[in-house]
Amino acid sequence: MTLALIVLLPLLGALLPSRLERHSRSVSAWGAAVVAGLAALLLLSQTPAVLAGQVLVAGWPWLPAAGLALAFRLDGLGLLFAGLVLGIGLLVILYARYYLSPRDPMGRFYAFLLLFMGAMLGVVLAENLLLLVVFWELTSLSSFLLIGYWKHQQQARQGARLALTVTAAGGLCLLAGVLLLGRIAGSFELSTVLASGARIQADPRYPAALVLILLGAFTKSAQFPFHFWLPHAMAAPTPVSAYLHSATMVKAGVFLLARLYPALAGTELWFWLVAGTGLATLLLSAAVALFKHDLKGLLAYSTTSHLGLITLLFGLGTPLGAVAGTFHIINHATFKASLFMAAGIIDHEAGTRDMRRLAGLWRFMPQTAALAMVAAAAMAGVPLLNGFLSKEMFFAETVDFTARLGLLGWLLPALATLAGVFSVAYSLRFIHDVFFNGEPHGLPRTPHEPPAWMKLPIGILVALCLAVGTVPALTVAPLLAIAAGAVLGGELPAYSLAIWHGVNAPLLMSLTALAGGVLVYAIRAPLTRFHDSHWIRLDGRRGFERALRTLSLACERLTARLENGSLPRYAAITVAAAVALGALPFVRAGGLGGPLASAPLDAATAGGALLLMLTALATTLLQRLRLLALIFAGAAGLLVALAFARFSGLDLALTQIAVEAVTLVLLLLALHLLPARAPIDTRGPRRLRDGLVATAAGIGAGGLCWAVLSRPYTSIAPYFLENAVPGGGGANAVNVILVDFRGFDTLGEITVLGIAALGIAALLEGLRLAPPACDPDGRPWSADRHPLILATIARPLLPLALLVAAFVFLRGHNLPGGGFVAALITALALVVQYLAGGLVWTDARLHLRAPALIAAGLAVAGLTGLASFAFGHPFLSSSFAHVELPLLGELELASAMGFDLGVYLTVVGVVLLILGRLGRSAQAGTETT
Repeated sequence: MTLALIVLLPLLGALLPSRLERHSRSVSAWGAAVVAGLAALLLLSQTPAVLAGQVLVAGWPWLPAAGLALAFRLDGLGLLFAGLVLGIGLLVILYARYYLSPRDPMGRFYAFLLLFMGAMLGVVLAENLLLLVVFWELTSLSSFLLIGYWKHQQQARQGARLALTVTAAGGLCLLAGVLLLGRIAGSFELSTVLASGARIQADPRYPAALVLILLGAFTKSAQFPFHFWLPHAMAAPTPVSAYLHSATMVKAGVFLLARLYPALAGTELWFWLVAGTGLATLLLSAAVALFKHDLKGLLAYSTTSHLGLITLLFGLGTPLGAVAGTFHIINHATFKASLFMAAGIIDHEAGTRDMRRLAGLWRFMPQTAALAMVAAAAMAGVPLLNGFLSKEMFFAETVDFTARLGLLGWLLPALATLAGVFSVAYSLRFIHDVFFNGEPHGLPRTPHEPPAWMKLPIGILVALCLAVGTVPALTVAPLLAIAAGAVLGGELPAYSLAIWHGVNAPLLMSLTALAGGVLVYAIRAPLTRFHDSHWIRLDGRRGFERALRTLSLACERLTARLENGSLPRYAAITVAAAVALGALPFVRAGGLGGPLASAPLDAATAGGALLLMLTALATTLLQRLRLLALIFAGAAGLLVALAFARFSGLDLALTQIAVEAVTLVLLLLALHLLPARAPIDTRGPRRLRDGLVATAAGIGAGGLCWAVLSRPYTSIAPYFLENAVPGGGGANAVNVILVDFRGFDTLGEITVLGIAALGIAALLEGLRLAPPACDPDGRPWSADRHPLILATIARPLLPLALLVAAFVFLRGHNLPGGGFVAALITALALVVQYLAGGLVWTDARLHLRAPALIAAGLAVAGLTGLASFAFGHPFLSSSFAHVELPLLGELELASAMGFDLGVYLTVVGVVLLILGRLGRSAQAGTETT
């Protein structure tokens, strides 16, 4: 349960900051910090067990048939990433309190941040791959909200849309890849998948699964050619950038590479795809970063470059490469978070991020400058800082890899050294152009040191850079060992975190990178001129926007050809297409009828069928006379109910009657607001077309029924009839199916019903419908809108109907009835009250809030389903027991009744919401006229 709470605390705590903002901005920040702090304390409580080598797994079945479970896993890799998410998240919460202006809604910011934090924790702690994909998509949605937080800025909206499009598309690829991977491994549980590496790589579906999973990882971690979205995400507030670039969003992709390393790594395909992509991203982004004038833009491209370095290390497929990649994940998180926070301070205090205007800030903010310079030096790989150690391991691994590729292999350390040169150059540019290089000019305001609490997060991170760089064995060694061990899924190779390894090839590569970086920066002026005049400018955002406009234009042209605004035409095309496609199997089969003999037809059934056809035909022919059409439609519905009863579908018959009654009353209310006669909207040829299409549809539906019933088939009905009592504790199989066997479907249906009702209410909001003053013959309507006879009859009807509804509800588990029918009976009685007493009179006495009823119903149904987790059963698993009560005797209690109560409340709320909106629209129209 502890692992689940680590994830759920931020997700549920996201509701807190907006509430606390009413008190003060600081209280809102404290609320967010407390939520993240509690999650961090829970993680710390599990840390000793993980450091001792244990893998903690906790889970509850959710949809076992689909392989989905609420299962969480805490091993060394999960501990590392969860620690980064929560630790840096706490520092970002503190930093954001002083960064955001009073105009920025702080509660909304912290709500989005906690939502994103919970989603990221779900990704790194998920034991079930399908659950990982769910949280993966939630990170895309929540990052969209964070990047577009300043929604008044066009750049923020565009950057958020670009990020969501790219990462969500990658998420779809990841879902497909995970489904393939789970099918190959025989399970979606990580414990099984990670142990099935040989089986997975030997399967012919391995290449497809690998490519799809890598597309998900590369889009999320902004790897080439998907790197273009990340720099445009810089439109977000700097606390968001610091969080996304250091510990969360973009790290999710490399986390996925590390998590699935035992199952997918080690093949030639893995090497060329992963290492090749990482190398291309490392070099291209490092080169672009050198020429960026925007401070955050430089840091953004440096992020993609370092992510390329990590991807390259994992792509090498060697144990030491995995260790080095894991080590650089830690180091990059610390120095990149501190660099973004420093950039935010500069922007916050100087009013600009343009390095062409920033200069000499050392004189104005020496403390911030010192912290930023140390972090930038760590990014450049300067000795005695953490970046130097992991970059040394990177250089060493590229040198050791040359034996695998021969002469071509020496190209890898050469390109790695070149990337190091660029890294030193853009780090040096960050330091010199911002804090030295003359005097600032054209700044919107005079810079100065920020509040001490704003510098504290940077100080903590910079101290970690120094501590890891000078005493790695005392600081990071245990965490690195268990994290790298989880990545490899086995024994760790021999490696050393010593500061000095003697004069060797990696040291020479580091010195070359440092000297080359200084030289490149020294000749930056001619390089910049060459870049500006010859560099091919590929703007991913512009390409994305252009592709989006092209796609929209193509859709508009296609829509213009297919649509003319005629709903009958659309219906005719849809029905005709369905009939044509449905007829193909029968044409190939050579006939409709099957080998089974027809049942004898009795007079009652034939008469009922004839009456049903006549009422349906009358409804169609008299559709312009709305009241008569409604009466015939109601008669057809009652005949259908009789047909259900005739064939032993008593539950369906009871539901049909209740639905017909409620629908009739609601439609009568709607008809009161419409003309008595509908206008003629179709002509002869169109009527002929519609008649032919309708006839073909009727014949097709009848033929389909005949074909199915005249052939032998296996029905699932016996299973439900046999298991209704022993499995669901109810003799009414229909109700047991709805609230137990197929309860998840019912939950989805009432959720959709509630959403539809809210949508209808929103459409009717502000609508004014003036009822007609006279009938079609010119006779005025009666001034008595609420007749005394109707009001007198309606008063005792409500308690009587509620008594019947309670009876139907309580018996529904064993006899025809249930929550849905009881809700319709209740709703019908309430509708009659509204008709008899009027909207104002009834509302003043009922005190029912329809949206609250819908919310309560969905909450009761959902909580009933979640309660089964407490007993170790899948979601919405019901239980029942028989108890002996005094006077009442033996009584059956079923947990499914709680779910049925949720259905009851939701349906009543939906009917009341629609009725109330219609009544208010009519009342507003009457007051206007």
